[in-house]
Amino acid sequence: QVQLVESGGGLVQPGESLRLSCATSGVIFSINPIAWFRQAPGKEREWVAGLTTVGNANYADSVKGRFTISRDNADNTVFLQMNSLKPEDTAVYYCNVRGAGVSYWGQGTQVTVSS
Repeated sequence: QVQLVESGGGLVQPGESLRLSCATSGVIFSINPIAWFRQAPGKEREWVAGLTTVGNANYADSVKGRFTISRDNADNTVFLQMNSLKPEDTAVYYCNVRGAGVSYWGQGTQVTVSS
């Protein structure tokens, strides 16, 4: 049984940083790819970052060089470090885990970047 709970969102000013966390259960890093998605009001859900089963990270062009995805295997937590935040980063951010023929999602955490 996979459970995902995101946290760490909030209101920040442009140029500031946030670190999002995704507490997981029932996830095995070596066989379950992990990712972060986001969805802004009125827009399609957008892939942001992913981490493969062998630990390789990939990023959307819009966040490359600013965001870092990582995983703490000891406590089964996924992170998204977000630096140099821009207003266009404003969205609900979701943690995603892929299993055998199914994807799992958390409830999302709101990130608002505004001055």
